[in-house]
Amino acid sequence: EAKALSRHGHDVFNSIENCTKPVIAAVNGFALGGGCELAMSCHIRIASENAKFGQPEVKLGLIPGYAGTQRLPRLIGRTKATELLLTADMISADEALQLGLVNYVVKPEDLMNKCLEMARKIKLQAPVAVAEIISCINTYYSDKDGFAEEINAFGRCFTTEDFNEGTKAFMEKRKANFKGK
Repeated sequence: EAKALSRHGHDVFNSIENCTKPVIAAVNGFALGGGCELAMSCHIRIASENAKFGQPEVKLGLIPGYAGTQRLPRLIGRTKATELLLTADMISADEALQLGLVNYVVKPEDLMNKCLEMARKIKLQAPVAVAEIISCINTYYSDKDGFAEEINAFGRCFTTEDFNEGTKAFMEKRKANFKGK
């Protein structure tokens, strides 16, 4: 049953990580264990100043079950990830920012506005290109050739209506009106 629970958690969090639409985590408070793993599966993480992060499973005689042992080293590096996983230490939002676990730290009252600002900025970009970027990044961190995937994705983007619109808008010195095609 424990393996099935872990497999299900992996499936859910992998679906977030592989979503072709960017997923932004807004962390305001404790992101421990599965909560930290959920945040790590998101494409962008924004934390309030009072956020805390950690993987305390080792205190229970467990390990993270939803890919925490895989995503944390990818995000912050092997050395510090190993320390945090083995000691169950909790880190502050500021330390999470320094380590690269989060993109921004803001005042609690500004958290949702910062997340919405980021979402609006991404929404202005070409949807097909955004999806391809997510795919290329995820491929790099898989057992597949991320460099080859980038070449293929570049080729796919080159044939889109969004590419034509983006190029035309650039030449006409106006904002592009992307359709996601």
